Amino acid sequence: MTDNVTATASANESGAVLAAAADWALRAAFAGVFVFHGVSKFMNLEGGAQMMGQPVLIWALVAFAELAGGVGLLAGRAIPGSIGDAVTRLSGAAVVPVMLGAIAMVHWGRWNFAPSESHPMGGMEFQVVLLAIGLFYALRGNRA
Repeated sequence: MTDNVTATASANESGAVLAAAADWALRAAFAGVFVFHGVSKFMNLEGGAQMMGQPVLIWALVAFAELAGGVGLLAGRAIPGSIGDAVTRLSGAAVVPVMLGAIAMVHWGRWNFAPSESHPMGGMEFQVVLLAIGLFYALRGNRA
């Protein structure tokens, strides 16, 4: 009987380790995308705003939301307790309007991510996945 209890406890510990690794892997991939794009936008605010037909202030807010969303998602897991949970939720929520804007302004009308003549930046497939992950963290926080 003791061997069964020990085996079950060991399996539960292994499951917890794998779950934590999976959470960090998803956060790292998500954060990498948004940190990269946020930093890229900050490096050329005027050019990016002009390319998208947006005021520089709006483009700067998009860049800030991307950067803060990516960094915050990593920090949110590292900060214990309800503060970390709140940081995770806010970080997930920060990217939701950015992804909705990207889908509506650039990628709508084509699902496939591959660029085409009508959609030189590709379709909305990848942006919908990022939107779903952002919503997941906004709604679940660190209880993901």
